[in-house]
Amino acid sequence: MQAYDVALKLLLQQSARLTMRQLTGAVIEKWLDVELPKVQNPRADLLGETVDGTLVHLELQSRNETAMPLRMAEYCLGVYRLYEKFPLQVLLYVGEAPLRMHSELRGPNQWFQYRTVDIRDLDGDRLLESEEVGDNVIAILARLQDDKEAVRKIVGKIAGLAAGERGTALSQLLILAGLRHLEETVAQEVRKMPIFIDILENKVLGPEYKRGLQEGELIGELKGELKGELKGERKILRRLIEKRFGPIPGWAEERMASRSAADLEELSLRVLDAQSIEDLLK
Repeated sequence: MQAYDVALKLLLQQSARLTMRQLTGAVIEKWLDVELPKVQNPRADLLGETVDGTLVHLELQSRNETAMPLRMAEYCLGVYRLYEKFPLQVLLYVGEAPLRMHSELRGPNQWFQYRTVDIRDLDGDRLLESEEVGDNVIAILARLQDDKEAVRKIVGKIAGLAAGERGTALSQLLILAGLRHLEETVAQEVRKMPIFIDILENKVLGPEYKRGLQEGELIGELKGELKGELKGERKILRRLIEKRFGPIPGWAEERMASRSAADLEELSLRVLDAQSIEDLLK
């Protein structure tokens, strides 16, 4: 799974309600994590349920694919088999090239259609005003009047988060910034903000920066260290799960890959009380 995919899914699930309303016109009451039956690529990116029971399927895509309408139709039927109702479907395109994918399948007596949204059509400046940091971070992919000013605002919002949330949010921002070639702009703003002082004092990240990073190394080091911290948390959790329950199935690995550092730490504490891997990762 690509890094942007994991980061974007996590943001949309946890702290980007305004983005979801712009995409679907709905507020997701809960997210559903299911394997769809008889589909070649069986795991839908995001499947949620609104308070009135409407199912919302959001699929993320970073490149144009001619077969996307067929895939979306297969997802639609897979959801219908499980829940006996059709989902509201949105394909969210986050790629750099112009969007060229069709959003329907037509035959002599058939017609299937879904909504396709280029994330650059979303109002990024409105997302910057949201009180949820997920909307703020996603704004870097949307339509903005001033990219540099937007990055400054986003880093400022991240600096105001609780200490345990800053590293995760900054890592997500760096990953998504890569889709718009704005990593260097993010790194420059991080240097100016109080969040950088917090990183210097961090037990994991601090020593490397105190040795004196050169300008060109900051972006890679920020990415590497933040991802490394998450990787370490996953490694510990993986060992605990294997010791208690045995080999870890693929679906469990995928769920762990989308969890934040705080989530992984909490799961590590719950391993001893969980009755199964399914119970732990539900």
